[in-house]
Amino acid sequence: MRILLTGRNGQVGQELSRALAPLGEIIAHDRSGLDLAVPDSIVAAVRSAKAEVVVNAAAYTAVDQAEREPEAAHAVNAGGVAVLAEEAKRAGALLIHYSTDYVFDGTLDRPYVEDDAPNPVNAYGQSKLGGERAIREIDCAHLILRTSWVYAERGRNFFLTMRRLLSERDKVRVVSDQDGAPTFAGSLADATGQLLRANGVAALRERSGVYHATAAGSTSWHGFATAIARLEGLPPTRVIPIASDDYPTAARRPRNSRLSNEKLRRDFGVALPSWEASLAVCHARLAR
Repeated sequence: MRILLTGRNGQVGQELSRALAPLGEIIAHDRSGLDLAVPDSIVAAVRSAKAEVVVNAAAYTAVDQAEREPEAAHAVNAGGVAVLAEEAKRAGALLIHYSTDYVFDGTLDRPYVEDDAPNPVNAYGQSKLGGERAIREIDCAHLILRTSWVYAERGRNFFLTMRRLLSERDKVRVVSDQDGAPTFAGSLADATGQLLRANGVAALRERSGVYHATAAGSTSWHGFATAIARLEGLPPTRVIPIASDDYPTAARRPRNSRLSNEKLRRDFGVALPSWEASLAVCHARLAR
């Protein structure tokens, strides 16, 4: 199997390089080789790869910055993804693309399912929804995997930020009224590899669509931070719960980011581990 991977240096891309390696030949690009903001580089990379599967781990992910430069976010997350989908369709390749819980407004009192109506409340979510819609309109063979609260032991993410702040401060204030599933990039990559290995490209092509792929269970940002404190051997009382209104950000966040993973499990037999178990794995990696 030939697999074209974008965003190889990102936190998800690095894990995908590991998880997909046993499946065949990986042609992995960072932004210097395939830039979603530059259509010509997308066309050249996809056509030269001649891949059976295109896995897109590249994205504009600066949520608050997107409020200041929505055109840049849209150019990558919607415009670039549209070109990628067109080229995947031209090549007859399966496109696996990662989207986000931020396509929803967070007003429901239950986990979101794939058929719930999107209604993003920030520019980043709008740009990611634009990418989803482009893929569906172009109608290439695709799996859109919506995930949430992604972290890893490298890069810029909540997990690493909390570890640093807990080492620097006696008290850390963290929002407690937003709920979701912290998802370890390694678990997401492993689930992607399992999808391909257990089902095969042909079967995945026949079930094109949107699927939710997050860690099992849910918590608040405060709950996530207290779990990190415990793993660091620190009293969880050092993490102080606050309301979203007490921590203003440029971009609004949905209060409810919980996604139901039932469709992914039912259709493909794939389920990610609990967020607590995955967090322990990620934390343990730092000690290696």
